[in-house]
Amino acid sequence: MKKIGFIGAGNMACAMIGGIIKSNLLHPNKIIASARTTSTLDKIKDEFKINVTKNSKEVVKNSDIIIVAVKPNVYNRVLDEVKEFIDKDKIIVTIAAGKTIKSIEEVIQSDKKIIRTMPNTPALVGQGMSAICKNKNITDEDLELVKMIFDSFGKSEVVEENLIDSAIGVSGSSPAYVFMFIEAMADAAVIAGMPRKQAYKFAAQAVMGSAKMVLETGKHPGELKDMVCSPGGTTIEAVRVLEEEGMRSSIIKAICACVDKSKKMSE
Repeated sequence: MKKIGFIGAGNMACAMIGGIIKSNLLHPNKIIASARTTSTLDKIKDEFKINVTKNSKEVVKNSDIIIVAVKPNVYNRVLDEVKEFIDKDKIIVTIAAGKTIKSIEEVIQSDKKIIRTMPNTPALVGQGMSAICKNKNITDEDLELVKMIFDSFGKSEVVEENLIDSAIGVSGSSPAYVFMFIEAMADAAVIAGMPRKQAYKFAAQAVMGSAKMVLETGKHPGELKDMVCSPGGTTIEAVRVLEEEGMRSSIIKAICACVDKSKKMSE
């Protein structure tokens, strides 16, 4: 495995670094990350035992694969600062919404290797989901290598770039929706008398188990739902209320809004 560098060490970068190390894909001494503040660098060095620097140019010079994990509004400035050290063998991996492959090529030139991705924060616990797409300079070997990295902290799918916005809506941003759902489920259990800590455990485990059933059984979610709904029972009564309150429509509208925002950010 080659050396990996992270420009930026925020929540998503830390989730990815943690996932890579926990999977034993790469030794910490083959990972380097940059950040603006000493406090951030001290924190990630202490937690992950990786190499750290305030200088993003050092990250590029000492890495084969560079994951650019900064906010979209500073992407161009950061890439412009380090582009002289990006040769044709280094692989630039982006994780920002709204930053198209073309927009990155315009900064570092179109002869460079670029992979655009959209991971999510469950990477920190080895359950991330990532969308991956590439530019014309990426070889099959390059793509397999980057996919191996992203699979080390969950699952990934190679998609055409025009599907990245959809991936952001259904996966990249969706942990926030799921956390809200878990919180609401737990609130209801607390109303019914359950201690909050226990309520979170019941709700979170139920969500995790349900998701695993979808992935492992291959059955349609509607079929799995029907398996829980006994005639005249408690579950179908809850489903009736959820349909009445527009749960399904609200989720669709929310994700479509997320996708639309992602598209606008790419303009």
